[in-house]
Amino acid sequence: MANGRHSTNLGEVQLPRTASSPLREVGRRVGFAVSLVVFVALIVLLGREGYVDVTGDQIGFLDSLYYASVTVTTTGYGDITAVSDGARLATIALITPARIVFLILVVGTTVEVLTDRSRQLLLIRRWRRRVRDHYVILGFGSTGASAAADLVRRGVEPDRIVAVDIDAEAVADAANRGFVAIRGNATNSAVLDQAGVRQAKAVIIAPNRDDTAVLATLTVREINTTAHIVAGGRDQENLHLLRQGGADEVIDATAAVGRMLGIATKSPGAISVLDELLEAGSGLELVEIECTTPNDLPVMPDNASLVSVVRNGRHLRPDVAGDPQPGDRLVVLNDRDA
Repeated sequence: MANGRHSTNLGEVQLPRTASSPLREVGRRVGFAVSLVVFVALIVLLGREGYVDVTGDQIGFLDSLYYASVTVTTTGYGDITAVSDGARLATIALITPARIVFLILVVGTTVEVLTDRSRQLLLIRRWRRRVRDHYVILGFGSTGASAAADLVRRGVEPDRIVAVDIDAEAVADAANRGFVAIRGNATNSAVLDQAGVRQAKAVIIAPNRDDTAVLATLTVREINTTAHIVAGGRDQENLHLLRQGGADEVIDATAAVGRMLGIATKSPGAISVLDELLEAGSGLELVEIECTTPNDLPVMPDNASLVSVVRNGRHLRPDVAGDPQPGDRLVVLNDRDA
């Protein structure tokens, strides 16, 4: 997809693909077609002694362009004709192939547009049949884009991330990054069905407004009762509404930024470590391992140390938690650079 404004229809799915700008493609083909007309005109102009005009006047440059345009478009009024052997040979060997190429160019462009559209619809239909356990991001602003980038760094394939936004430029940006993109209202059930929310593994809700986030959370939870919903809020008085609406995790965006600013003021070294922890894929990072067996400790990454055990919503120190239990989530600190 190209950068810039797009005329994406609401609810239309954009699968990630690499393609040049449509305007550039059209311009290239128009330029080629004009070049063919000029090519034919130059042939006629150079061999004008072998052509005759019904008016009896000498063939000029304008006459050559006129003859070229009506010839390549197969209009052929017959008011300028080849009378010498050389002119007829040029018509057979050069002008006729140019006419054929011009027709192929015009017809080929039309067929390509129709074929491209059909191919895109086929890919969308195929994607809907196989999409399962994917990640949906509602709101692809700076917050949603950062969340998507973090998922990719943590090993999620870009084509398993679906971004939904009402803004065409945000949708185009998501498609450019390799994500499946849908333009539409994140609170609309039809748009959420387009995004495959029913089959989603997790849904990140990050619109610019808290009221939209609350309504989107309610709608997503109604559609999918098992998906892990993470919602962000800006106003603390709305956070409980997100939890009541069905969000499993609620992020207080304003307070989180404020706490980091406070830490950075008093403990600049600590904030650099915290910033590294939040940056997945390199250096220090926090990862979570789910414990599914009663007695066997899950395999932990090399150079990792157990930080906390999450049990029944409580955070326990490793020495207090004791042996792992089914359903425990182990939060470990992993050093990728070690």
